[in-house]
Amino acid sequence: MSNSTEPQYPASPQYSQNPWASPMPTSGASPSADPWQGAATHSAPTSGGVPPTYPLAPTAGPFGMPEPSRARTTTATKQRRVWPAVITASLASAALATGGTFAVLNTQGTGVDTSSGGAAGATTVSQLVSTDLESVVNEVADTVVAIDVVSQQGESLGSGVIIDSAGYILTNNHVVSGARQISVTLTDGRIFTAQVVGVDASTDLAVIQLQNAPSDLAVAEIGDSSTVKVGQEVVAVGNPLGLSSTVTTGIVSALDRPVTTTDTTGGDRVVTNAIQVDAAINPGNSGGPLFNADGQVIGVTSSIASMTQSSGSIGLGFAIPSNLASRVANEIIETGSATHAFLGVSMGDTSVQVDGVTRAGAVIGEVVAGSGAADAGLRANDVIVSIDGKTVIGAESLTGYVRQYTPGSQVVLGVVRDGTLTEVTATLGTSD
Repeated sequence: MSNSTEPQYPASPQYSQNPWASPMPTSGASPSADPWQGAATHSAPTSGGVPPTYPLAPTAGPFGMPEPSRARTTTATKQRRVWPAVITASLASAALATGGTFAVLNTQGTGVDTSSGGAAGATTVSQLVSTDLESVVNEVADTVVAIDVVSQQGESLGSGVIIDSAGYILTNNHVVSGARQISVTLTDGRIFTAQVVGVDASTDLAVIQLQNAPSDLAVAEIGDSSTVKVGQEVVAVGNPLGLSSTVTTGIVSALDRPVTTTDTTGGDRVVTNAIQVDAAINPGNSGGPLFNADGQVIGVTSSIASMTQSSGSIGLGFAIPSNLASRVANEIIETGSATHAFLGVSMGDTSVQVDGVTRAGAVIGEVVAGSGAADAGLRANDVIVSIDGKTVIGAESLTGYVRQYTPGSQVVLGVVRDGTLTEVTATLGTSD
């Protein structure tokens, strides 16, 4: 989007994160928040050239705690990029791993798994499993690959899933970003070189393709992530710490969890309304598939919450929903890039009174002339509290939802204006 400046709204608590591969420490500091609705460049027009500021939320972390400190570590001699890990404000601040990305977890989401993991009398995942997971794993194992990337920063490891018999593989952008050489290992041990077909930094997704792909590739079936339910069983398969074809199981802990990641180079912020799972996800799982009990891919594992750099999985993993991943991958294969829906507002986090109840939402700062928001009659200070019936808890929540749509889609927004809740239909445009 052209002729625009960046909006600013209150910084969310920052959390340390490490992008998936073999962990090696580095130094870095969490970038500032950059929440701009629906635009890959995260920019919004302002009047007078001054970005709007919305002091709508406290700068301290949840529960009255101060914002966690941004830890630093030294850089190792041989750098290995690792994967995005998220840490909630109620946990200790974690160290930043080499080549990692920062993440923010919006703790206002619903559907949190509040079980006291490991507590006496707690129900374990193994007690909940009723599906024949052995059959599921046998069915899908050959569709998962281990990815080894050599870049200027060093060597990194990740995972991917075969989505086409021509050798197309879906993975994370941060796995292959800056790759000079990519090697892909199949489950039977065969190794192929691969090239990047295209990447989409805004969603942290990428497609690579095997060179001289064999004719006997197993191709994964992509499922419908809109049908995923909290509590259903899931299987993650990947290459954690270089241990290829590692299988972990669990359940879906929450849906539409707003998670924000930014790489240490200050690149694009990735805002995802993710699928949260308790299956063990560790460095190297990044870009790997999350399967349902029918052996369908319902997500791409991309980040975790962690108490410290070395703590690894604590049962809080996040996956990019398959509907978004599939759309982006198909566009990359067809055109080399992906499009993104655009509402056309700058916004911040707030709460608003409506019908005697206080609700969280995304407050509009400015509306872009000629955008879908402008055509729908949205105004500054309107508060968006829902989109197509799904609860919006803030600016990043709305951004994550909008990015799941294709440009040209119509959405119904729940908008509070002057204390009254109304529904507004808007047509999403395309971000530049």
